Amino acid sequence: MSGSPALLLLALGLCCPGIWGQRYTMTARFRDSSITHPRVGQRLELECLATKDDSGVFWVRLDKHGTLHFIVFISYLSRSTFEDSAKTSIRFEAKKDGKVYRLVVNSFTSQDEGNYFCLMNSNQMLYFSPGQPAFFPVTTTPAPTTPAPAIQHGITEKDPCLKTLDPGSPSAETSKEKELDFFCDIFIWVPLAGACLLLLIALVVTVALCQQTRRRRCRCKRPANEKPNVKPSMPNRHV
Repeated sequence: MSGSPALLLLALGLCCPGIWGQRYTMTARFRDSSITHPRVGQRLELECLATKDDSGVFWVRLDKHGTLHFIVFISYLSRSTFEDSAKTSIRFEAKKDGKVYRLVVNSFTSQDEGNYFCLMNSNQMLYFSPGQPAFFPVTTTPAPTTPAPAIQHGITEKDPCLKTLDPGSPSAETSKEKELDFFCDIFIWVPLAGACLLLLIALVVTVALCQQTRRRRCRCKRPANEKPNVKPSMPNRHV
């Protein structure tokens, strides 16, 4: 027998007008008080202590999804009625010992997890015990820890090419060495490339100036008093 807790409580409230009254004390607990979480396959014993033992006790379980499951009814004569009016159950055992109503889970599994309640119907009044949680311990996987980056001692920030470490410090990692080598290459090759570029520009300018000066010197200038070459004229002959 399983269903919504709200519907089950509503049905019980309609047939039992005094459901919300409180007169008797009931307690559900593990028989072994040292148990906090059951183990897989464990024989788990629960007991319900009632101040009134002439009405019988119901054992129910509220699972993780909020659904109530009927387990057994134990009469005051210690007669047990399980689900589908069965007198015995493979999964459970039940009996009455004085004012203590016992429930035994033969082999605890994941389908037995939940909150266990015992309740009693007396004089049209329904009494509930506080729930006894029975769940497997939650196993938490620790988050992987990221190791902190190694700090290299003895390296000045102003000079990345300096690789000398303190005597007591650990050796630098290969990646750090490559990074420092890269910085060293930059500091060496960038100025060198700049100087080469400047020299190339200066050489180009010098060559251009030399070519212009040479052209000016090679031009031939005519003297101011020189007359242009004129062919001699032939004298006219008179007949």
